[in-house]
Amino acid sequence: MHSAKEAAGRALTAAQKEQFVHQGLVKLENAFPQDVAAEARAILWRATGCDPEDTTTWTKPVIRLGDFPQEPFRMAVNTPLLHATFDELVGPGRWVPRQSLGGFPIRFPHRNDPGDTGWHIDASFPPDRPVEGSYFDWRVNVRSKGRALLMLFLFSDVGENDAPTRIRLGSHLSTAKLLAPAGEEGLSMMEISSAAASATKGMPVTTATGAAGTVFLCHPFLMHAAQPHRGVKPRFLAQPPLVPAAPLELARSDGSYSLVEKAILLGLDGKAIHLN
Repeated sequence: MHSAKEAAGRALTAAQKEQFVHQGLVKLENAFPQDVAAEARAILWRATGCDPEDTTTWTKPVIRLGDFPQEPFRMAVNTPLLHATFDELVGPGRWVPRQSLGGFPIRFPHRNDPGDTGWHIDASFPPDRPVEGSYFDWRVNVRSKGRALLMLFLFSDVGENDAPTRIRLGSHLSTAKLLAPAGEEGLSMMEISSAAASATKGMPVTTATGAAGTVFLCHPFLMHAAQPHRGVKPRFLAQPPLVPAAPLELARSDGSYSLVEKAILLGLDGKAIHLN
């Protein structure tokens, strides 16, 4: 893994850009300050209703929390390093700044299976027609409507035993090819996750480990999965999307493709496509 230098406005190295396009992710160490992570953890602990000093209150393997707009979260997602990297990956002016961090699956050491460890791709937009169901009915299309990046923000130190997110390196390329025939309508989260899980089986796997303040910026088509917590301290992680300011384009007349778009085109064998 390559890690970014802790410096405002520092662009990604050539090796990191290559890694993002071909493997689907870049790891940024010290992407936000550890004291900010500590302030955020205190807020999250209160939201869980659990006592950090009393393990008997840790009664569930995972607690899911929603959006958090407090200052530590706004600070974490708006550092100069992250903004510069968003520009490198998505393109200047092509992403929407976040003012909060949402989607916190807090994982606890627990003997019970969490029941949510399947390989999947996060959905990006709701279906056109109302359906009976849930987030699993949301959709993904080849232009990744509604999502420019999948982001993993580590708010606690995460080692190999602390339920780090599993990631199939290079799986985003296979996903792009699977999504292309479905056009703008795309596929449901369940449909694409099932197809991509089969297509990417056996690909090399890495885990999202690191110190608090580490951020993994991932291609939105990257296959990933949770796992049970085998450590001793709960894992605090946010997994928000970076929202595009405009739809991704796969047939730019001026060739000014972002790295996210270049990765999709690589998955499509370098072919620009036009969608109706």
